[in-house]
Amino acid sequence: MVANALMKAIYAKLTGDAQLRTLVGADGVRDRMLARTELPCIVFGELDSRDADGETLQVHLITLEVWSLADGRREAQAIAGRVRALLHDAALALEGALLVSLLHRDTRTRREAKTRFHLAEMRFRAVTEQAPPAP
Repeated sequence: MVANALMKAIYAKLTGDAQLRTLVGADGVRDRMLARTELPCIVFGELDSRDADGETLQVHLITLEVWSLADGRREAQAIAGRVRALLHDAALALEGALLVSLLHRDTRTRREAKTRFHLAEMRFRAVTEQAPPAP
């Protein structure tokens, strides 16, 4: 599935960056939030994939969540800034598909009322094209 290949490429890009690892730690990029997850971290959130042309193009709306225990928003915003720098208009290699575009749409930050954690929700829009079959 193209969406899985896209998520795998995004994960590789994020975990392969030394500056981001400094901000979130070696295990700071996760596919879900666990009860005892160490913060700060980046968690893959919602993924909505749709056919764009009925044939080969797909549009993917991706949410990445940056979670922080810091008193203010600064830590979450710094991590979100690095994620944006890494992914906005990035050229990622996908298995079985071509990435046409990957663009940052918006980032929204807030403090979660129950946990008091800071959260920066980042939304990206990716367009992929199914790779042509090998001859």
